[in-house]
Amino acid sequence: MIHVPRTVTATLAALALAAGLPGLAHGAPRPATGQQSHDRIPTTATVGADGQLPTGWRLTGQGANRQLVWRAHEPVPMGDARLTFHAGDRLLGAPVADADGKTFRLAIGDQRLTAGTELQARTGTRRVDAAAPARTPAKGAPRASAQPPAQAPANAVDPGKPGRFHTARGEYSLKSVRLPDFPEPVEMRATVVGPTDAPGRRPLALFLHGRHYTCYGTTEEEQTGDWPCAAGSKQVPSYRGYLRAQQLLASQGYVTVSISANGINGQDFAAEDGGAQARSSLVRQHLAHWADWAGKPKGTPGAVRAVAPADLSKVLLVGHSRGGEGVNRAAMDSLTKPPAAQDGYRGPVRWRIRGNVLIGPTIFGHNPVPDVPSATILPGCDGDVSDLQGQIYTDGTRGVSRGAALHSSLYVVGANHNFFNTEWTPGQSQAPSDDDYAPGEGPNRVCSPGTKTRLTATQQQVAGAVYIAAAARLFVAGDDKVRPLLDGSHRSAPSAGPARVLSHAIGGNRKPLIAPSPALSVSGGRVCAQVSQDEAQTCLVENETDYSPHFVSWQVGTDPDRHAIDARWSKAGKPIGIGLPKPVSVTGSTALALRVIVPPNTKDTKLDVAVTDAAGRRAVLGQVRVDGLAAHQQMSAHWGQEVRVSLSAASKARVDLARVKKLELTPRSGAGRVWLLDAWGWRAGTPAVTPVSLPRVDVGLAEVPEGNSGQRTHRVPIRVSGSGTAQVRVFEHNPWSDEVSQRLVTLRPGTHSIDLPVKVTGNTRYGYDYRNPVYVKALRGAVVGADSGGLLIRNDDPMPKVTVEPIKDSVTEGEALSWRVRISEVADAEIWSVLMAQKPAKGTELASDDVDRTWFEETFFEDPTPVRPLSQASQPPSISAPVEGGELTQVVTVPTVKDKVAESEEVLQVQLITYDNDGKELKGPVLTGRVRDAS
Repeated sequence: MIHVPRTVTATLAALALAAGLPGLAHGAPRPATGQQSHDRIPTTATVGADGQLPTGWRLTGQGANRQLVWRAHEPVPMGDARLTFHAGDRLLGAPVADADGKTFRLAIGDQRLTAGTELQARTGTRRVDAAAPARTPAKGAPRASAQPPAQAPANAVDPGKPGRFHTARGEYSLKSVRLPDFPEPVEMRATVVGPTDAPGRRPLALFLHGRHYTCYGTTEEEQTGDWPCAAGSKQVPSYRGYLRAQQLLASQGYVTVSISANGINGQDFAAEDGGAQARSSLVRQHLAHWADWAGKPKGTPGAVRAVAPADLSKVLLVGHSRGGEGVNRAAMDSLTKPPAAQDGYRGPVRWRIRGNVLIGPTIFGHNPVPDVPSATILPGCDGDVSDLQGQIYTDGTRGVSRGAALHSSLYVVGANHNFFNTEWTPGQSQAPSDDDYAPGEGPNRVCSPGTKTRLTATQQQVAGAVYIAAAARLFVAGDDKVRPLLDGSHRSAPSAGPARVLSHAIGGNRKPLIAPSPALSVSGGRVCAQVSQDEAQTCLVENETDYSPHFVSWQVGTDPDRHAIDARWSKAGKPIGIGLPKPVSVTGSTALALRVIVPPNTKDTKLDVAVTDAAGRRAVLGQVRVDGLAAHQQMSAHWGQEVRVSLSAASKARVDLARVKKLELTPRSGAGRVWLLDAWGWRAGTPAVTPVSLPRVDVGLAEVPEGNSGQRTHRVPIRVSGSGTAQVRVFEHNPWSDEVSQRLVTLRPGTHSIDLPVKVTGNTRYGYDYRNPVYVKALRGAVVGADSGGLLIRNDDPMPKVTVEPIKDSVTEGEALSWRVRISEVADAEIWSVLMAQKPAKGTELASDDVDRTWFEETFFEDPTPVRPLSQASQPPSISAPVEGGELTQVVTVPTVKDKVAESEEVLQVQLITYDNDGKELKGPVLTGRVRDAS
């Protein structure tokens, strides 16, 4: 998706900052210009031995108000992936953007940044912190193009063939709706494509686009994320971007509707969950109308009357990017009600969601719906959600519920993020659009346009439509003949053309054999932590070339419930033994299915697979062969491939498949490495899925006063609805340090809340509002809606008064103008003030070539050429003047340069502006500095 600019008001930015909310961390404003320039990544951005932070980074404040601050050279694009801070490979957290879109702040309390630590700002796998101006992208395809994997044998049934029905297309627009916490109403607009001559009621497929520009004008610079759109601009019609898939489904007998969500995209920058609940509400608002229109009563829109009636008992949801997270939440909310205060739809559920298709989705909450089948499309060249975090829609369902629902992951070699939507595709879209992988990148042997592996826009759209149709045919129509395209059976759809689509799955007719955990006994390898702050324990140390969708981090730096088996070998023959704590049954299975990762760009990894039962009887089942995915820097290509071996050899050897005790993998190739994600007993077929309303947990955010002294105990609102026995893990982040405490909580029937007391210490010093973050994750028998919340501790002390006084406000060229900003009393938090350059009422204004070049670049993050008055240096032309926490003053200097040109006195006029805790702009005195000619 194209990254959306957003002019965040100072008020909202300050509120979000004070709260420590993650919403603005992935809602940073960006300039209203085309593409972001990807600056060269610094080779060293490490903390010095003296504690000095690298260029662009600083620490401010004290106690709970202590913040790590990074300032970019230019506004950072707002996209689907959240911006996160890292110390080396250690996740520090998701910062919050200031109103300038360049400055990001993360509350880090008292945690230390040790010498040698490399600080990084990332979105997904990509670093956005920069040390130098952007390099010029190289043109053309790289010389050595990667080879695509061999095409899998054709499946017996091809779901991409158009059906026999005639179709019609139209649109409807209804009264806008209001959603909780969104100040502006959200549009109810959609495009409908459906069959006109199909008999009876037809299944309904609803599409939801992701986060993109909302408005555009006649030039690229006029693209914005505003809502509503300004006069003279047009709305970006993202909802019309899936017409190819809609047309294919309609010809096959499905009624399809693609809905617009610009009103959410333009307002979700401060949403705790990135807008997931709002998108769910919008989806269900549309479904409620379709339920009303089932009999085509008076008032039904013409676009709906023109197509066959919809069968609301058979609904498929398709979501792209953040739309994927939105439809996942809509499926959850259709089974278990969300808290009323957070929900924008409170009517009855008159539909049944049969499955979800998720295209390059986000999943900030790591909260997939386990009992609704899903197919997740992972674009191999995704330049937006580049960590491919949508893999968690598959992995995150393992062991949570009954396991009957099939959850498929589809890795599409050479696909980017944007081109699944024609309205985000250059040459097809009405508004300006771009290739999300291309900006600022040099030649890439996998993803550069023109390589053998990179798909064209049309090829990608065709493949997307085919696999959406495959999911519809399996999840909604119940046709098991298309399952091999989705479940790791190594089959292809000829109608998808040259696209290479690799698949694996969990659930369905699988019986769990191995889910890695510390309880296993492993020889020849180790149990590793998928997400850990300890490099010795982690499965994969991330760097520019090593990322895995399976190992993406969540809200916390260490996840104690996610593991894999990691094994290396230097020569063939030494087995990797995995012993189970107790025997496991795979009876009824015909094969053993394993999901394994091998390093990208490797070839011909061969493993013999054997099992042993509790009595010691052993059988070699066969050999599997795996090639690593073709990859380049910053690709998340350590992806699990499904391999299978028949269990017939075990039956012949009289191995008791009801009591399997050990799995062995013996390398038969040279030096190598493999990660085992899990192992299953497998057999063909797709079992029926019964909707399950599991206990649901939602974390709230309670606002409490700081108080003036002593300690008060408050409780985090963690709501439990539904009934049943379940397990969740609760994480509490100490705002004063980097410590995260966690505990396993068992929910019993009748439980309505989780008790989590938090002590708050009061004082009389001014500080930011700050947050005590709490996160919840489902483990067994539960779902989690709102995964994060906690306490918002409101500052209740007045802000110190801010004054400014001249130190040297009349100088000769070559000297520095200087002023002292002073606050009336010490504060815990930084008091943010600026000196805003203004055009003077009279006199010649100081210009960009009259001041030190380095000072100009570091102050305004702009080039001083072309020469211009300082009041036009940048937008806004502000000179930072913050007084740090614990300090009383800050000196602001403007170094001038001496030239050989005889000229009259020059003037710099500035006004002191301070921002309070609510983001309100407090204007101070106007100051004048004068610079005399030195010639």
